[in-house]
Amino acid sequence: MSDKHFLPHIARMQGYVPGEQPQDSELIKLNTNENPYPPSPRVLERIRDACDGNLRRYPDAGAHNVRCRLGELFGVAAEQTLIGNGSDELLNIAVRCFVGPGDKVVYPWPTYSYYDKLVHMQDGRIVKIDFAADFTLPTDLPIEDARLTCIANPNSPSGTLTPVSVIATLAQRTRGILIVDEAYVDFTEGGCAHLIHQHPNVFVVRTMSKSFSLAGMRLGFGFAHADLVAGMWKVKDHYNINTLSLVAAAAALDDIATMQANAKRIRQTRDHLTRQLETLGFSVWDSAANFVLARIAAPAASWLYEELKQRRILVRYFDQPRLHDCLRISVGTEVETTALIEALAELLD
Repeated sequence: MSDKHFLPHIARMQGYVPGEQPQDSELIKLNTNENPYPPSPRVLERIRDACDGNLRRYPDAGAHNVRCRLGELFGVAAEQTLIGNGSDELLNIAVRCFVGPGDKVVYPWPTYSYYDKLVHMQDGRIVKIDFAADFTLPTDLPIEDARLTCIANPNSPSGTLTPVSVIATLAQRTRGILIVDEAYVDFTEGGCAHLIHQHPNVFVVRTMSKSFSLAGMRLGFGFAHADLVAGMWKVKDHYNINTLSLVAAAAALDDIATMQANAKRIRQTRDHLTRQLETLGFSVWDSAANFVLARIAAPAASWLYEELKQRRILVRYFDQPRLHDCLRISVGTEVETTALIEALAELLD
């Protein structure tokens, strides 16, 4: 179809390309940062119970049960909580609310490339500030006239963590909206949810895809000052979360212990994976997420990616500056991690 029918800024934009989702279940899939362990058994039990005649009704547009449970867990009011179809929808809502044509959106780079698509859809102006070599936050943040600043913390694809105190200082100095994208925060300590009580310009976004093993249910949640939430509420789709996803979210939040146990196991495997990669000659950044970013001088990371794929092991390769010699590797089970290391050892021998 000709581009002539599209708005000019839509016609010229590039779409986001997610990690490969193969149909072959026998592959070792370490490319999209999914949790290798199943969700809480309560999730499956309650979904089965919910598959009844009530599916003919619309879901709860206010997601009241989930928002109240999150409020109890995080010490926030329901009016300070927004539920989304994955955290990606919450990011989308925020950009649509706060960014217009030509408005500056700032984030350190390299980071989650989905941000690019969101800004392009609004015809905003992207300002990328290079991370330092160790992925510490750039010192020239904030940008004075930025409408929106995004910080992924832990960052993707590096897995590195910016201390909460640094984020708090940035929030105090930022005049526009500051989004703290905490998709991977459950694999480390702390978090920035409490900052919304001191900084009315902060929007903290989390997901249940990673630590809660619910990537297929598409559930995200965010915290902000009640006035920010009320404004963003006007933009979200009215029935944005389906009934079964709401059931799954409530069940998972009622069993935090399972999530924490899986996260602890992943952290242990992550540390083992890091040591093994370093033994093979990779340089690995200190990760606080459920993946690692590993750099190697030779052979080419792109070649390793293709060779691993031939061996039915998927990892993530980014063909872009600063990352062309890196592989991002999701933390799998102990068995999957051993298979990966053995395959890399053969390729590097």
